[in-house]
Amino acid sequence: MGSARLHFVPRDFTLAAMTVPASAARDLPPLAVAATPGAYVAAIVQAYRQRGLDPAPVLQRAQIAPAQWQAPAPARITAWQMEALSDGAMRELDDEALGWFSRRLPWGSYGMLARASISSPTLGLALRRWCRHHALLTDDIALDLTEEGGAACVRLTEHRELGALREFCLVSVLRNLHGVACWFIDSRLPLQGAQFPYPPPAHADAYAVMFPGPATFGAPVAAIRFDARYLALPLTRDEAALRVMLQRALPLTVLQYRRDRLLVQRVRQTLAADPAAGHSAEALAAKLHLSARTLHRQLKEEGASLQALKDEVRRARAVELLQRTERPVKQVAQAAGFVNEKSFIRAFRGWTGSAPAEFRRRSRLPP
Repeated sequence: MGSARLHFVPRDFTLAAMTVPASAARDLPPLAVAATPGAYVAAIVQAYRQRGLDPAPVLQRAQIAPAQWQAPAPARITAWQMEALSDGAMRELDDEALGWFSRRLPWGSYGMLARASISSPTLGLALRRWCRHHALLTDDIALDLTEEGGAACVRLTEHRELGALREFCLVSVLRNLHGVACWFIDSRLPLQGAQFPYPPPAHADAYAVMFPGPATFGAPVAAIRFDARYLALPLTRDEAALRVMLQRALPLTVLQYRRDRLLVQRVRQTLAADPAAGHSAEALAAKLHLSARTLHRQLKEEGASLQALKDEVRRARAVELLQRTERPVKQVAQAAGFVNEKSFIRAFRGWTGSAPAEFRRRSRLPP
C-alpha cells in the first residue's frame, strides 16, 4: 500500500462542514458546531483501555474535555475533534477498526478493500466485492448485498458479541460503505431507510444526519436500504483517482454530495405513481428525504425542473387516457392532476397543438 492508505471515521455530523484529515486540520480552528455524540468518544477510550493504553494524550490533542464524553450525560464534540481523535487513535492502536473486532485491522486495511473494488464496472459489483472481501479482514461480522422489490439492502450480521463498542462499530461500518459507494459513482446515494438491532440511544437524533431517511431501532440486524437502480450505475473513478483519494480519504468519503445522478428518474417515478396528486415541492421533497430548496437546486444542476417533470408526467397520463379510455375530458383532467377542465385544455394545447377531444379523434388506439 505504501503511503496510500484509506481510513474512515464516522461521517461529519455537521452538514455544512467540509471535513479535512486530522494531519491537515491541526493548523485549522475547531469547527464551532458540536454535533457528534460523545458516546463515540467513550467507545474509542474503551478501545484504548482494552489495549492497556492511555487515551489522555490523543484526547488532549483533539481538545476533548472529560465532560464531553463521560457518563452520565455525555455532550457532543465537533467534526474536527472527532477526526483528530480517530486519526490519532487509528495510528496509535494500528487498528482501523478501533477495537471493534477480535483482531486488529492494520493501517491500510480499508484501502485494500477500495483497491479490490475499484475495477468493478458497476456499483453493484463493487459493493458485492466490498462485502465479500470484508470477510477476509474479520469474521466477527458479515456484510451482504441483496435486491428485492426494487430496493437494494446491505445487511450487517454479527457473528460474535461486540460488547460496549457495538453501536460504534455498526454505525461506522455502514457509514463507511455508504460513503465509499457515493465516491465510486460520484453521486449522492439517498437512503430509503436504515435499521439497527438495539434500542434508540440517547443520541438517536444524530441518526437523521448519519443516515438520512427513516431510521428504526430494535430490528433483527443492522442494514441500510436504497433504490436498486443505483447498483447499475458505472463507477466513475479509476486507479489514478483512487491514488489521489487515498491521500485524503476522509473529505471524499464523508462529503455530502450535491449531485444525485438518478434524481430526475426518482422524481419522475414518484410523480407517475400518483399523477392526480398536486405534488407540491415540499411534499415531493419530503418523500425523497430532501428539502424543497435542495430538490430545486439539484434538478437544476441536472438540467431539469420540477414543473417540466410534472408536465411530462401529466402529458403522458393524459395521452394514455385519451387514447385508451372513454373517460370524459373532465375526468381525464382530474386524473392527470389538473384542478379544472379549462386549465387542462389550455395546457394540452400547449403540449400537442390540439385540444384533448381533437387529439382523441386523431390518435385513438384500440383498447
